[in-house]
Amino acid sequence: MDKLFQNKWTIRVISLVLAITMYLFVNIETNSEQNKSRVDQNGTTETEVLEDVELDLRIDADNYVVSGVPEDVTVTLEGRRSTLAPIVRLRNFTVFVDLEEYGEGEHTVELEYEGLPDNVSAYIEPKKINIEIEERATREFNVDMDIVKQDQLPVGYELGEPEMTPETVTVIGSEASLDQIAMVKVFIDVTDLKESITNRELPIAVYDAQGNDLNVRVEPETVNVSVPVERPSKKVSLNVATTGELPDDLEIEDMDAESEIEIFGKKELLNEIEEISTKEVDLATIEESGAVEVELDFPEGITADEDKVEVELEMEATKTFKKLPIEIKGQDESDVTFVKPKEAEVDISVTGSDDIVQDVKKQDVKASVELSGLSEGEHDVDIKLEGPDDLILKPETEKATVEIQ
Repeated sequence: MDKLFQNKWTIRVISLVLAITMYLFVNIETNSEQNKSRVDQNGTTETEVLEDVELDLRIDADNYVVSGVPEDVTVTLEGRRSTLAPIVRLRNFTVFVDLEEYGEGEHTVELEYEGLPDNVSAYIEPKKINIEIEERATREFNVDMDIVKQDQLPVGYELGEPEMTPETVTVIGSEASLDQIAMVKVFIDVTDLKESITNRELPIAVYDAQGNDLNVRVEPETVNVSVPVERPSKKVSLNVATTGELPDDLEIEDMDAESEIEIFGKKELLNEIEEISTKEVDLATIEESGAVEVELDFPEGITADEDKVEVELEMEATKTFKKLPIEIKGQDESDVTFVKPKEAEVDISVTGSDDIVQDVKKQDVKASVELSGLSEGEHDVDIKLEGPDDLILKPETEKATVEIQ
């Protein structure tokens, strides 16, 4: 055997075999890693980034409070797609910081996780946090209610006396943080509010003197707020205002509108108002009877359910018929001579509702004198008129002077 290894050709052959063996081993390992890389790229291994993952704080809360702990963190998960999918959907794992073994003071601690399978890796951002643990302190504070945007309440509405339950809360934090508290408040926005608020649950905010949020715990975290909304009202008389002049042949016979109107506004404003007027109706634009819609002219801070009213106008028109013949009754026309008017004609005006007057024609109106039983000579007699009902007929002259022969 010793002679075999002393042979230089034997040693060369053995060295060659070893070299070939090493080459093959390295080549196989390289191919294996390349194949594994290709499998990863084909999608069997993936990463998922989950933001806003809630951070669980583990500490002796009866005795200590901690500052510097973020509410949530970002977690990157790595694993097979089939495994990651339900975890991403359900988020059935926990990220936590365990402070139960730490005492008062400043500490740098590492965030941990649990509830993930072994074939899933998790990377938490941030990985470590700087926190401060302080002795727990409690103090009671009154809660102030801040009603914002009261100037944007609808016109005519006002707020009653608000109520809040509870009116005091317990604030939990360090002594230093409690000393900074300047305001404990709830805010309620009443923009466009028309209905009362009943037992609305509102979160409580805690601020320092500069208006910065303080990281303290409040018990309870919310209060119930009720705010009555009132709509004071009053009935006042309505005045229809006019401007301009009607055409010469028209007069207003009647102008009918609601005699009263209910208005809404703050009580102190309502106490000063006894009448509401419409905006002016321009009479120069009126041509006939009918209804017109007129806007109401509200003082500032006053409103009503409607901003317009309907005004019914009944117009009286006058039409004049010229030189209507005067009919002679009770005597032969050949025996009668008109002294006044000489032409035995008279002008007659017809007055009444415009819708009737406009349809009246000349032949619808008649004038006459009754001369029955009169002797010879000169007589003053009444001119009698006939025409449609509901009209007022008026002659230019009410009497005629006739001579009977």
